[in-house]
Order: sequence, then structure tokens, then C-alpha cells
Amino acid sequence: MRRVYQTAVTLTLALSATAALALSLSDLSNQDASSGLKAALQKGADVAVSKLGVTNGFLNNDKVKIGLPGILEKAQPILKMTGKGQQLDDLVVSMNHAAESAVPLAKPLLMNAVKSMSVTDAKNILTGGDTSVTDFFKQKTSAELGQKFLPIVKGVTDRNGLSAQYNAIMGQVGKTGMVPAQQSTVEGYVTQRALDGLYTIIGEEEKAIRQDPVGAGSAIIGKVFGALK
Repeated sequence: MRRVYQTAVTLTLALSATAALALSLSDLSNQDASSGLKAALQKGADVAVSKLGVTNGFLNNDKVKIGLPGILEKAQPILKMTGKGQQLDDLVVSMNHAAESAVPLAKPLLMNAVKSMSVTDAKNILTGGDTSVTDFFKQKTSAELGQKFLPIVKGVTDRNGLSAQYNAIMGQVGKTGMVPAQQSTVEGYVTQRALDGLYTIIGEEEKAIRQDPVGAGSAIIGKVFGALK
């Protein structure tokens, strides 16, 4: 009888401990939720910038590597036959280096977005689904980042003669509306692809945090995102 009693006590304690750990969103204070989200946002930004804003950060990552604009890609066989193969290869390299040069500029803006997060933002992120952290960054930073990236990108891509030729031709073709706006200049194309790459890596980090909150290495991230499971 005593053994049965001890077993019952042990089971009760175990269940109580499990219940205490199994937090839900309603158990989190606003402060905890806000702190956890800010920590996750900052971690996503840090990881993305550290991966992409380094030598060959884009070029060596197939998920974000920037290829030739669509029209140049289609014309590549003909251009190579006319002896421009090396210029095309050099353009790809310069575009990716331009993107990696611009990405570090994102860090301050991403951090400002984190600091400015409102209670409404927090609620939207918590209930917004698997990409809500990434969506938040896009909404808060994409326009200003595009403006900051563009001159840096242009400074790098302008060194490639094919870039200037492309821009001159697209300036005429673009008037017909046959070319997507983001491909009308090399620098515009690379700027958009750099932003896409940045948010792609932030998205990967968000996914990793949601799948394994404890593995994020932060108690508050584990607590908040663990409550979403």
C-alpha cells in the first residue's frame, strides 16, 4: 500500500512539473513575449548579416546566389559565341560581391526595427504564422534598405563594362514595358536580389527557431517560441 502511495505521489509530481513547463501563449506576460520576440528578431538579423555580408557570402550560397538578369541569361549562349563569356562570368561575380558589400548596411536598420516593435507588432508576429518574423522585417525595412543598398551596389557593378552596356540597352527597351522594372538596370536587379537573399536567410533562422526554440540558445526565446508549439 505504501509503495502504491509513493508511486502516486511521484506520478503527481511528474505531471505537475510537466504542466508547469507546458506554457501556452496565455501564460506569457507581455514583457516576456516582447523580450522573446526581440531576441528572436535580433538573432535572425545577426545570423543573416554575418552569413551574407562576408566575402562570397552570396556567391557560395546557392539559395541566394545572384545569377544574370533574365534577358542576359537567355542571351548567354549568343554572347559567349561573340567572345563575351568572360565578361558575363565577371558580371556574375561582381553582382554577388556588390550584394555582400551592401548587406552590412542592413544591421542598424534591422536593429532599429527590433527596438521600435510595438505591442501590436508583437501580437501579429506571435499569431502570424511561420514567416511572421521575416514579414515584419520586410514591412519595416525593405524600402529604406533598398535606398541604402542601391548606391553601394551601383558603385561595384559599374566597374563591369557589360553592366553599363546592359543599362544603356534596357533604358530603351524598358520604355516598351517588355522588361520587368527590377531588371531595367543591373544595380536595381542586384539590389532587389540582395534584399531577397537577406530575408531568405532571416526566414531560415526563423524556421530553425520555431522548430527548436530551446536550441536557439536563449532562455527567453525558448520560453516564448516554445509556448507556440
